[in-house]
Amino acid sequence: MNNQNSNNKIMLVDGMAVLFRAFYATASSGYIRRTKAGIPTNAIYGFIRYFWDAVETFDPTHVACCWDLGGKTFRMEQFPAYKGNRADAPDDLIPQFSLIQEVMDSLGIPNIGAEGFEADDCIGSLSRELSKEMDVMVLTGDHDMLQLVDDRTHVIIMKKGHGNYKVYTPESLMEEKQLTPRQIIDLKALMGDASDNYPGVRGIGEKTALKLIQEYGSIEGILDHLDSLSKSIRAKIEADLDMLHLSRQLAEIRRDVPLNYKVESCELELNHAQVVAKFEELEMKSLCSLMGVAIV
Repeated sequence: MNNQNSNNKIMLVDGMAVLFRAFYATASSGYIRRTKAGIPTNAIYGFIRYFWDAVETFDPTHVACCWDLGGKTFRMEQFPAYKGNRADAPDDLIPQFSLIQEVMDSLGIPNIGAEGFEADDCIGSLSRELSKEMDVMVLTGDHDMLQLVDDRTHVIIMKKGHGNYKVYTPESLMEEKQLTPRQIIDLKALMGDASDNYPGVRGIGEKTALKLIQEYGSIEGILDHLDSLSKSIRAKIEADLDMLHLSRQLAEIRRDVPLNYKVESCELELNHAQVVAKFEELEMKSLCSLMGVAIV
């Protein structure tokens, strides 16, 4: 593996996004893969298939995987209803949260998380730090991450099906959405986010929000030109000004989370015996051949 910095590139994996995707992609059929002892492993099996396809497609020299740790985050402190509409994780998924981290350990991949923050904030902080010395790729299904795009950080959005990706650079983001990465935050501040359960400005949907951001550039630009807006839009914004500012804080991925990791430990080098042992334990030896790991 090449150790020259100029050739190094790290893939930051949004562990939660990939694990949930893997779980629901298989659970929808009604069949849940299990070990002989009855431990569900469908999400782990699907996760590794998604993950390894991305490794083969994008060829990172380094990998780290970021996780939510559970418990209260600073966003819940700011807005108690944040993500309050989400159902509990399915029973069959719960034991797989810790198991997938054991699997990543066996692959020599660091699991990174921080109390009080979400995986997104860890990824944002890592990408800011690491992009000073190497190219960064973020593997996720979450379009919120598009705010992290810059010349050294590309966001890989997993699309439906296997091996189907859309890679966002500043150019492709502008081409597809006519937005800069920074404007993604302001867009969400206006329209809110139903899945994260914060409202933005009530009565302003994606279309209007997009039009306003494209026309005035930012929240500040819109507020400086309230006189130019139609009466009804102006009234909506003025009525929800506090929520607009709060929604922007909730939408913005933090990039200053103190994280404990060493970049050397992120280098992707499989210990074959360790990988085989873990996959045998979970009764998914077929993944060894998928990953080119020799069964000794």
